[in-house]
Amino acid sequence: MCGIAGIVSHQNVNQELYDALTVLQHRGQDAAGIVTCMDGRFYLRKDNGLTRDVFSDEQMIKLKGSMGIAHVRYPTAGCSSSAEAQPFYVNSPFGLTLAHNGNLTNTEELKGQLFKDDQRHLNTNSDSEILLNVFAHELQALGKLRIDENDIFQAVSAVHKRCRGAYAAVIMIAGYGILAFRDPHGIRPIVFGERKTANGSDFMVASENVALSVLDFDLIRDIEPGEAVFIEATGKLHTKQCSDIVDHCPCIFEYVYFARPDSIIDGISVYKARLRMGETLADKVMREWPDHDIDVVIPIPDTSRTSALQMAYNLGVKFREGFMKNRYIGRTFIMPGQQMRKKSVKQKLNAIDLEFEGKNVLLVDDSVVRGTTSEQIIQMARDAGAKKVYFASAAPPVRYPNVYGIDMPAVEELIAHNRTEEEVGKAIGADKMIYQDLQGLIEAVRKGNSKITHFDTSCFNHKYITGDIDEAYLKRINTLRNDGAQTGQNSDNFIIDIQNAV
Repeated sequence: MCGIAGIVSHQNVNQELYDALTVLQHRGQDAAGIVTCMDGRFYLRKDNGLTRDVFSDEQMIKLKGSMGIAHVRYPTAGCSSSAEAQPFYVNSPFGLTLAHNGNLTNTEELKGQLFKDDQRHLNTNSDSEILLNVFAHELQALGKLRIDENDIFQAVSAVHKRCRGAYAAVIMIAGYGILAFRDPHGIRPIVFGERKTANGSDFMVASENVALSVLDFDLIRDIEPGEAVFIEATGKLHTKQCSDIVDHCPCIFEYVYFARPDSIIDGISVYKARLRMGETLADKVMREWPDHDIDVVIPIPDTSRTSALQMAYNLGVKFREGFMKNRYIGRTFIMPGQQMRKKSVKQKLNAIDLEFEGKNVLLVDDSVVRGTTSEQIIQMARDAGAKKVYFASAAPPVRYPNVYGIDMPAVEELIAHNRTEEEVGKAIGADKMIYQDLQGLIEAVRKGNSKITHFDTSCFNHKYITGDIDEAYLKRINTLRNDGAQTGQNSDNFIIDIQNAV
């Protein structure tokens, strides 16, 4: 999962892009990058680390220009090398730089095409670099010295025909402007907005609308599946549907875990969706366990707090904060390597004994993936004096890998794979395990926008919407994602240097 942003303004955009990345930091903590453009030249800074650590005052000053794009990422497919930090750059045609959120599913096919037919060089293993080179080739194939928005949209249409999978992307074209587009399924979120100034309108695109709000941009709308938005360097806006076939199917995990609660994605409030998840989960408890003996509901901070609060209210039991969080430790779900995850849990959470002692506690989390974190938290609750510890997940059992941009672990590392709900509860040490039903989750999210008829729920039900995922593909990504591969990641200190920006 990654966060992307792009701004075309009447003033320097370096500070605003930096601010946007801090708002989108929850979408990736492994690397950050910003590239700006002035007088047809790119100025780039990117490296591994949090946004605040990647950019110094000196480096920020060198990011000159009134348009630019930015990216935060976490490692996908087992690599956290800074060589794969974004944005990516190619010099032909015109000079292009890209930031991408998602994952292409036909990368091997595209690699062969780029090498044999398009004769383009790839410098990393990143599918984002592949996406950039496919677009670059299609734009160059037009054979024009000067291009306009119609040429750019034609290149996007060709990208849709060649690329499969999930992609929300921003591309800056030197001397022209910023392009943003979304795959025909609309799996990953992207929005755009406008800010009126005395000099004219500024425009911004971002993964989530909260990044726009912080910078005083008014949300126009989500970019539609298959649609492209092009903002000229002068501030003129163009939009066009670039795909003949559209099947809107956003990733439901955005609402469960990744997105900020104050975001609205495809017309659905993430906060209200999580409230409804708590309601449906409480309904399941009352339906299947009407004589429950739960004394208190305690969320595992932070994402599950909204669902837990509504669940406690509907069950008519107390809601209490039982864990204090150290906010200077990264999110364990996106940390590579099992040993690092285990170490970080105890550093990250501390139990308040008063809220556990002698009580039957229901712990609520947004989801359970590997289960190692859940197991440790349950033990922390017991050590704090809990009489019984029940565990609820606002999401259904995660039994299959996600191939559309969420770097979930290898399938054998998923605690729910080939296990019943009761077996999962026993494995993590809970006295009772309560999972959200898939249909309940879908209804909780879809209620915010009934026009969306279905969601990507592949990690729960093994149904991959692009129709191109077979066992051979899953086996290949399984090899890339296992913890052995993660701990063997390249950790070089390579930094791309363009126009002395670093």
